[in-house]
Amino acid sequence: MTIAITDVVLRDAHQSLFATRLRLDDMLPIAAQLDDVGYGSLECWGGATFDACIRFLGEDPWVRLRELKKAMPKTPLQMLLRGQNLLGYRHYADDVVERFVERAVKNGMDVFRVFDAMNDPRNMKAALSAVRSHGAHAQGTLSYTTSPAHTLQTWLDLTEQLLETGVDSIAIKDMSGILTPMAAYELVSEIKKRFEVRLHLHCHATTGMAEMTLLKAIEAGVDGVDTAISSMSATYGHPATEALVATLAGTQHDTGLDILKLESIAAYFREVRKKYHAFEGQLKGYDSRILVAQVPGGMLTNLEGQLKQQNAADKLDQV
Repeated sequence: MTIAITDVVLRDAHQSLFATRLRLDDMLPIAAQLDDVGYGSLECWGGATFDACIRFLGEDPWVRLRELKKAMPKTPLQMLLRGQNLLGYRHYADDVVERFVERAVKNGMDVFRVFDAMNDPRNMKAALSAVRSHGAHAQGTLSYTTSPAHTLQTWLDLTEQLLETGVDSIAIKDMSGILTPMAAYELVSEIKKRFEVRLHLHCHATTGMAEMTLLKAIEAGVDGVDTAISSMSATYGHPATEALVATLAGTQHDTGLDILKLESIAAYFREVRKKYHAFEGQLKGYDSRILVAQVPGGMLTNLEGQLKQQNAADKLDQV
């Protein structure tokens, strides 16, 4: 079975690596090449990007979406949506959720990964229903965490609830990089055994387990995975696209992606990334503290930046 690759370079990669600061002007020159790769989808919107466009970059996030759709017409565009919170920091009424989704589809969004930080399906229902009603792809989400209360049965029950709500696929979202390879194998195997559903896996590289976790999940039958182009991967971010493509080449899971096309894209971002050095996080390798703290990769550089602004960068461990 061929594995579908979602590259997160235009959204979660820069959110995780340099506090969501990548500008549209640095996305558009490489858009045609990204569109030509053959990705299953490209994540480019949602999460913290909506806020960052307005708060820090002086950009209109809706213009960003329209311009990216115009520049990448062949590849499905994907976003991260916080369920009833949309892209804000409070709950919104159902009619606001419905209208937001309608506008997002109209402006070019194809795939909506809908999650709730509390894993409450009631907070995902309105958004998932709106996505499907407007003909887009609704992906429900298991926001993975570990605790005495979170067992394999927890995730199986949530999967069943999401399927009853109505989804086109389900994502396992390991936003902190704490899903171990063996736990991933068990989770994917059990979901696939019990339910007929397309399954996608998102991992962060923060703790050093992500590549192993992706590989075990692929062995267990996952249908798609998230990666980031190599020059925008690792540390607080994600496994490198090229590494996974090379690992699976010539196997039954061959992605079919051309590594030479990917290298050209990596070379572009290798230069672009230098512009954003001031926003880079302090992590240089892996951070085993996250196995305990469980802080999402997409939050860490933003948190570091806020602490620096308050002259409290040395307080990260305490926070």
